Amino acid sequence: MTIVLYILIVIVTFALMECVTWFAHKYVMHGFLWYLHEDHHQPKYQHVFEKNDAFFVMGAIPSATLFVVGVNPEFNYKFFIALGILFYGIAYFLVHDVLIHRRFNWFQNTKNPYLVGLRKGHKVHHKHLGKEDGEVFGMLNVPKKYFRKRQ
Repeated sequence: MTIVLYILIVIVTFALMECVTWFAHKYVMHGFLWYLHEDHHQPKYQHVFEKNDAFFVMGAIPSATLFVVGVNPEFNYKFFIALGILFYGIAYFLVHDVLIHRRFNWFQNTKNPYLVGLRKGHKVHHKHLGKEDGEVFGMLNVPKKYFRKRQ
């Protein structure tokens, strides 16, 4: 395989992870695994870790597995799928945990319209404290209305 194809695999995997995230958030986190996600919807949750952080570990398992099988017995496309998942995980951490939920004091004063729109969309998601009636389940792709400037 050529390097261009490997790069394409990483990009396509990253993009598909947004679809996986939306589906898992809507039907798994707000579905049968709500008991792990529920604490994430409680206002002013003050612990360093939440039960919800278990989803981060669950997402890392396929990536780690693909890294191992992607280099053994020889280097192959599975490694680059793992890389796409890893890059999405890093983006998820930076956007969701750092930018949106402010678990770290980074990016406090961003004026970037895209990042502000992501934050607005996710805040709307969190106005629902229960698992029903949720909206805005994506992380990097939220409805366009959240990117509009205030009138």
